[in-house]
Amino acid sequence: MALIISETFGFAVQDRSEAAQAQRRSEICPFSQKLCWKRFRSGGRINGVCAGKQTNSDEVIICPDRLYAESFKILEEIVDIAFGTGMKLIPSSEVASTQGQANRIVAFGKHWGKELRVPKNDSDAKDYSADWILAKISADGTLEEFVPVEVQSIDTTGSYQKQWYALEGLELPASPQPTTTPGLNWENVNKRIIPQLLAKGNIFGGENLCRKGLFFVCPSGVYKRLLERLGAGLSARPMNPGTLTFRWYDLEAAGTPGQIRRLVLKGQFTTTVQNFRDAYNSTLKLPSIDAMQRRISKALEEASEPRKKRS
Repeated sequence: MALIISETFGFAVQDRSEAAQAQRRSEICPFSQKLCWKRFRSGGRINGVCAGKQTNSDEVIICPDRLYAESFKILEEIVDIAFGTGMKLIPSSEVASTQGQANRIVAFGKHWGKELRVPKNDSDAKDYSADWILAKISADGTLEEFVPVEVQSIDTTGSYQKQWYALEGLELPASPQPTTTPGLNWENVNKRIIPQLLAKGNIFGGENLCRKGLFFVCPSGVYKRLLERLGAGLSARPMNPGTLTFRWYDLEAAGTPGQIRRLVLKGQFTTTVQNFRDAYNSTLKLPSIDAMQRRISKALEEASEPRKKRS
């Protein structure tokens, strides 16, 4: 099914208020407060697409920065859950100036200084990273505990450039345009997101100070597809080392023109990395025996009688 753009630069596409138009003209992401990084290859225009939907389906966030709405609310909420209320979330640049203060949580991430990376092993130059590390430090700056956070939206396939230019009332550039139909890359859940969660969940499960496990923040649609990929159901567990805590969000259904829609938390679920791995490896949802054989035989039969097929 084709992808329909539903939001750009934080505003629903039907919102043509002055505030929405000014944000689009600025090309600044209202969530990171930086120039939007989403740019068309042909023509070079920054498009600021935040969310979209397929025909007869729910809207889904397609830019991870859209999940940083309301001044990184998702991180503040995780701090409350993992460390308790009354904590102060700060960037690493403020550690020195707040020295001596208690209840500080230092956020390391691409929008707050830098990501922290963990080497795979001593002989491998490649490494792992979490999108965010939330580190609780003492008054003298000693690390007491930390929580890693992964933030994922969903990738797109094809190109929505023609649709975007039509929305903005602009003429397509003269350079060659992609003709592929835009869509949502749900297969990425299976190919990239699940393997990353398993690998990083195991890595952080071996950290003594990672006492609440790994958090994973995503749109509701991604969480739903992730569950559909599992062969068995997940068992709920309390937060501990070696757990995965999923938190999934939607955008509020309707907003006031000129105002950015809020993120709405739709649910939270905690399980163990081992339970997640076992559910993914379960055989409960495999196709029936010789399913591919039957599919091939049918395709060969159709190919051998092309005229009959056309009629």
